[in-house]
Amino acid sequence: MKKFFSLVATLLVLAAAVVIGRQLWLHYMTTPWTRDGRVRADIINVAADVPGYVVDVPVKDNQRVKKGDLLIQIDPEHYQLAVDQAKAQVASRKATWEMRKVNAKRRADMDNLVISKENRDDASNIANSAQADYQQALAELAAAELNLKRTHIVATVDGYVTNLNIHKGDYARTGEAVMAVVDENSFWVYGFFEETKLPHVKVGDQAELQMMSGERIRGHVESIARGIYDRDNPQSRELIADVNPTFNWVRLAQRVPVRIHIDEVPDGFLLAAGTTCTVVVKPSEG
Repeated sequence: MKKFFSLVATLLVLAAAVVIGRQLWLHYMTTPWTRDGRVRADIINVAADVPGYVVDVPVKDNQRVKKGDLLIQIDPEHYQLAVDQAKAQVASRKATWEMRKVNAKRRADMDNLVISKENRDDASNIANSAQADYQQALAELAAAELNLKRTHIVATVDGYVTNLNIHKGDYARTGEAVMAVVDENSFWVYGFFEETKLPHVKVGDQAELQMMSGERIRGHVESIARGIYDRDNPQSRELIADVNPTFNWVRLAQRVPVRIHIDEVPDGFLLAAGTTCTVVVKPSEG
């Protein structure tokens, strides 16, 4: 009896090991999950639209800002002078146009015996030209006012300042990024799933994001990428296929990006773009 019970116990342990091993194998091979998850966010590069000396930078690195908060103030004196000059030009061009318009109207009312048709047409054309000059002056004034407004660089989203690389007294150059703002309302996760698990992933499926710090975040599948780069067979300079003559017998499953929308974040948890997590998708029934 002792040997019998020992045999039964051994068989039960073996059967349990087989069942557990099979479940682990199925979980690893078929359950849609990946350790290769990355937290992403929209990063707004902040650059000056007009050049000039920086007279104020009222923010600090990693500071939280609201949409509309001042980030950089460029010296506005030159641009204010340009606006004043443009206003004076507008006033001059307007006066000239009014004068030419009155002259053209006066000549149009004169009798043909007093003034020729050619002089009447010339007066009308000169008035139209003066009107065009006036409209050009208005456009130049609008451009000058826009440049003045662009000396006041503000945050376009709610978020966090990062990579601050400008200080009071620096010279800001057009188009040169000097800081970035991480949009706090744009965080999402990219999970890179093996192609063998993609059939089990559908748009709308619930997902659990297991952060490296131990926190668990809830989300759902928002979209699935429709293409990845083929490193083995890139295009040549002539835009034709450059077929790799070698073939690897061991084929590794390619990983396809799956975008996960974050639905709920625990209070007090700090999300940072670039951090890693494990993504577990829970397929919906049916």
